[in-house]
Amino acid sequence: MNKLTVWAGIFCLGILVSCGNTETPSKDTVEGKEAINETVSNPVIETILSRRSIRQYKPQPVNRDTMQIILNCGINAPNGQNKQSWEVRVVDNPEFINGITEIFKKESKMADDPNFKNMFRNAPTVVFIANDTSYRISQIDCGLMGENMILAAWSMGIGSCCLGSPVSFMKTPAAAEYLKKLDLPEGYQLLYCIAFGYPDETPEAKPRDMGKVRFIE
Repeated sequence: MNKLTVWAGIFCLGILVSCGNTETPSKDTVEGKEAINETVSNPVIETILSRRSIRQYKPQPVNRDTMQIILNCGINAPNGQNKQSWEVRVVDNPEFINGITEIFKKESKMADDPNFKNMFRNAPTVVFIANDTSYRISQIDCGLMGENMILAAWSMGIGSCCLGSPVSFMKTPAAAEYLKKLDLPEGYQLLYCIAFGYPDETPEAKPRDMGKVRFIE
C-alpha cells in the first residue's frame, strides 16, 4: 500500500466522522449507557427480571442442602431493628402434604382438576411463614424475607409461588391438626406460604404498569 492510498483512507475516515454527531455526549447520556450495559450483565438484575411465579412443578423435591441456602438468604433480609420477627417452617414430608391435601379435597373444587396432586400447586416443598402479631411491621419483614428466598431459589433454577389460600384453609377447624404440627410460638400467626420446586412450565412475563411509578420533583 503506497502513501497516497493511506492518506486517502485517512481523509475518507475524517469525512465519515465529521458527518456524524459531533456533540459531546452529556453526562446523563454516558451514565445512562453505562447503566444499561451494567443491567444486561448484572446477575442480580437478570434474576429479578426473569423470575416468574411457577404453578406446575416436577415431582422431585428440592434437596435440603439447597433449601438451606435459600433459607439462609431469607433470614438475611432487611428487617426492622433486626428483630427477625418471623418464624419459618419447612415441609417436604409427603405424609404432611398429602395428609392435609386429603382434607382439603373434601372442601374444595380445586381437587376436580385432573392435574391436581396437592393443595400447594403440586410443589414438593413448602415453606410456611408466620409473623409476630405484637410487632407492627412484622408482616413487612416477613415479606422481605420471602422475596429473598424466591430470588435465591430462582437463581439456582428452582421455581416458587407465594400462596395465600392454603394458609386460609389451614386456619379452619378441619385443618387444625396440621396447623398445630407447625409448632408456632404463642403470639405468631401463619401469614403465607411459598411453594418451591423445579419448574415444569415456562410462563411468559405479565405486563407491569410503570405508570404507577413517578419521580417527584
